[in-house]
Amino acid sequence: MGAKMYGSLVEVFRGSLWEAELVKGLLNAAGVDAMIKDETLSAVTSPYSNTGGKVLVMVNKEEEVFARKVVAERKV
Repeated sequence: MGAKMYGSLVEVFRGSLWEAELVKGLLNAAGVDAMIKDETLSAVTSPYSNTGGKVLVMVNKEEEVFARKVVAERKV
């Protein structure tokens, strides 16, 4: 498997930490490399509370269309 080179990251999901972790796992299972970016210090206050800020799930711009489809089709 060769190394992938990408230009930039884009947001495909925004929510609480636990939701973001689930979406990241779903994307990884679909073959999309994803990462979590915390906008605030919500992980310091409590990683699973809604008192903190939103957490972003980021993917490579080249995988954005497929990643958005995966996120949109997830079962809630």
